[in-house]
Amino acid sequence: TEDQELIRKSVRELAARFDDQYWMEKDQAHEFPQEFYDAVAKGGWLGMTIPEEYGGHGLGITEATLLAEEVARSGGGMNAASSIHMSIFGMQPVVVFGSDDLKQRTLPRIVNGDLHVCFGVTEPGAGLDTSRITTFARRDGDSYVVNGLQVWISKDLESEKILLLTRTESLADVEKRGAKKTDGMTLFMTDLDRDHVDIRPIPKMGRNAVSSNELFIDDLRIPVEDRIGEEGKGFSYILHGLNPERMLIAAEALGIGRVALDKAVKYA
Repeated sequence: TEDQELIRKSVRELAARFDDQYWMEKDQAHEFPQEFYDAVAKGGWLGMTIPEEYGGHGLGITEATLLAEEVARSGGGMNAASSIHMSIFGMQPVVVFGSDDLKQRTLPRIVNGDLHVCFGVTEPGAGLDTSRITTFARRDGDSYVVNGLQVWISKDLESEKILLLTRTESLADVEKRGAKKTDGMTLFMTDLDRDHVDIRPIPKMGRNAVSSNELFIDDLRIPVEDRIGEEGKGFSYILHGLNPERMLIAAEALGIGRVALDKAVKYA
């Protein structure tokens, strides 16, 4: 549509302000691209899929993929895309299933760029089989106490909060009662308390402007108000973020492919 073409054009113009030199320096310095992130937030793009009542634009996955493609195509690649990725569609579990209180506390701050959030789900022993995660949240009165180890978590160093998937019932107990393997998982949006979460960056080749980390979670206490939806239903909630994000990643890959081709043709 005309509106979608305008989104593509506007994002392309914004991203063009950050050239190859900018991204090379950020990558080599292992420094978060704060200027780029702030520009995207100031342009109102971080809130494009967040409902209007929380300050966003209430747009959908098509518009989000257009933004993701143009950001990656600008030459910023995954450094650019990963700096804003979680804010664009990763908050959908909160939008759809979060309490009014949780939405009020987080969504307006996502829109204005004030709140950085990371996504905690992958573990060394689970790989892509999310049902095998062992990070465990034990109910203790009005809160949960969480322990576990996670790996390849992006943007932890900058993040104030984490969208954290845990088990509240072990896989063995779930299987024993004949339920689906993905039952017994609970989702939280909570503070990344450095006193109880040890963050260790992982050395890697490329995309160094956005850190990838190991997380060692030791007795992290999470108030029940930070739980998203019902206990034990977290996996179904997380899909509202994971499935659209697969589409964003595809768009980012397409953008990188296009800019690679553009540069190759120009060089030739």
